[in-house]
Amino acid sequence: MSASRTCRFCHAPLETVFVDLGMSPPSNAFLNESRLAMMERFYPLRAFVCGNCFLVQLEEFESPSEIFSDYVYFSSYSTSWLDHCRRYVDMVSSELALGPEHRVVEIASNDGYLLQYFVEKGVPVLGVEPAANVARTAIGKGIPTEIAFFGTETASTLRDRDLHADLILGNNVLAHVPDINDFVEGVRVLLKPEGTATFEFPHLLALIKHNQFDTIYHEHFSYFSAGTVAQIFSKHDLQIVRIDELPTHGGSLRIWVRHKGSGQPGESLAKILAGERAAGLDRLETYAAFPARVESIKRRLLEFFISARDRGKTVAAYGAAAKGTTLLNYCGVRTDFVDYIVDRNPHKQNKYLPGCHIPIYDPERIAQTRPDYLLILPWNIRDEIVEQMSTIREWGGKFVVPIPELEVF
Repeated sequence: MSASRTCRFCHAPLETVFVDLGMSPPSNAFLNESRLAMMERFYPLRAFVCGNCFLVQLEEFESPSEIFSDYVYFSSYSTSWLDHCRRYVDMVSSELALGPEHRVVEIASNDGYLLQYFVEKGVPVLGVEPAANVARTAIGKGIPTEIAFFGTETASTLRDRDLHADLILGNNVLAHVPDINDFVEGVRVLLKPEGTATFEFPHLLALIKHNQFDTIYHEHFSYFSAGTVAQIFSKHDLQIVRIDELPTHGGSLRIWVRHKGSGQPGESLAKILAGERAAGLDRLETYAAFPARVESIKRRLLEFFISARDRGKTVAAYGAAAKGTTLLNYCGVRTDFVDYIVDRNPHKQNKYLPGCHIPIYDPERIAQTRPDYLLILPWNIRDEIVEQMSTIREWGGKFVVPIPELEVF
């Protein structure tokens, strides 16, 4: 965005700051040891809210090609996420009666984490994934994958190759799209006349209600309410016919979309919209109250770190997630407070968290060093992590979760 900021959807002037998290590096710009003494990229991490359509959004400092051409996030390393995806495939295959004569297209298909379950059912699939290194993993699994960014041009190319979709799906992809109008128009182009599209995304209402400011980072260009996302799809002659509320990522929505005229909105959309109005998502003063709560969480977390260090306690963290980069950089946390981070993803191990320069290791390091506290950075999968790392109880270790408020247990 330029100095005269405009909304990426409706192009109205952007004048209201939702939250300012200071300067932060790109959340997945992990460092090798050889680069620790070199200059890093830091950009303002400041979210605005449009006073016209209420889309919460960031400025664009790096292009999607810079962010996603070589990516370190692989979806298959979370067992709870894989379970969620398998349940989705079972459910949608049954409800839409999908079979060998249909085609499923997943946008931002990552390493084939979800499409593999359609393949098991004999349903033809196609993934569209911009990160070549991640896409090659999917291809190696036998999952056809187009290495490309999705939008009107890609959709038209696939349509011309007779690759129309009976089902288009995208999990946590809408936030990563800077040109949201081009993306949704691409959905319209590729979707068969009687086809269905589903998209899952973190609910802005949950972000505000549960203080999930750490889900704000440069790779996420936008943050959606049901009211705003309905406006966006409607502009492109697509309508939401159903919304499911999901527990994933701290509270998400799954929208079911069809071409206008091929279905009627159900009661679920009206219910969600009413809840958003009751919570004040159509009033700017609701957004203006958010920064004070963010600052309170920062103070509580720093008080915990200072107290733990003063008592001679050690702290490690689990999960080199993007939200951890936001949280720790915003709070100014380095190895003076957190000794190291562990992560199951080997693509992150033996590297350093951007900005903070906290080293990342294999989870086995926890048993080797026996920290007094284990800070769970991806709090959205806290139950999975607590189960995996339950052995810390053997030496009196405790878990720490920072969001929605500091909890030590």
